[in-house]
Amino acid sequence: MQTIGERLEEARKRKGISIREAAEATKIRGDYLHKFESNQFDIKLPEIYVRGFLRTYGNYLRLSGDKLVTDYLSLGLGDTAKTGRSLNREVYGRMDINVATAKAGNVVEAPSPAAAAMTPGGDSVHGDKNPATFRPRAPGGLNLDPNLLIKGAALLGGVVVLVLLGVWGVNALSGSKPAAAEITWVKPQEGDRTIGLVAVAAVDLVTATDANGTVLFKGPLKAGEKRALVRNTKITLQTESPQAVMVELGGQQWPLKDKRTDLKAP
Repeated sequence: MQTIGERLEEARKRKGISIREAAEATKIRGDYLHKFESNQFDIKLPEIYVRGFLRTYGNYLRLSGDKLVTDYLSLGLGDTAKTGRSLNREVYGRMDINVATAKAGNVVEAPSPAAAAMTPGGDSVHGDKNPATFRPRAPGGLNLDPNLLIKGAALLGGVVVLVLLGVWGVNALSGSKPAAAEITWVKPQEGDRTIGLVAVAAVDLVTATDANGTVLFKGPLKAGEKRALVRNTKITLQTESPQAVMVELGGQQWPLKDKRTDLKAP
């Protein structure tokens, strides 16, 4: 024959729930439920609580709570078994009212304080006075729910991550579009004699000035790009990449040899 604990454990596992889930549903501490399933009923509480918890847990698992309490008392562990009081007259958190008697005398029996503490809908079940669910408060401090603290920390962390992602996105967008380099170019007019600059590779900066110091061209050149310059006076060309610039004149091209090159006027 199965023990009380074996029946409780088998019924709980058959429902596929954990001790923690059962404790949350019944409002009975998980260590008490674990002791019941291990056939340990000495939980350092008054006898009324032991029987009430056992009955509540059994009913929750779809077992007969009355049968479990009867079997418990038959073991000689309960006060009722020792004193010989009738089990049917005990109050376990609910009040049986005889309708006929109530109508005749308008008498309603009030539950005892111990029974009120076991009432499923009573305030004491969820309050600090219930020894089954009581948790001491931190001395002199706030009684904060650890679950709320964890959720708050996770929410704060998510906000920080979003802010960092936003800053990174703004920086990435601003860095992906560099400002266009300023280009100075004096375009030759119709009839002006010209000389051409041809880039065989990309050049960061080329500067061309005439004998008066006037800037004829200043800026970068893309590979294959060509710029025409007025050649009425001497032209001075300066660039850090002379090997990437060719001078075109009369359909012929000559490479620059130095970073600074003076082209004489025709």
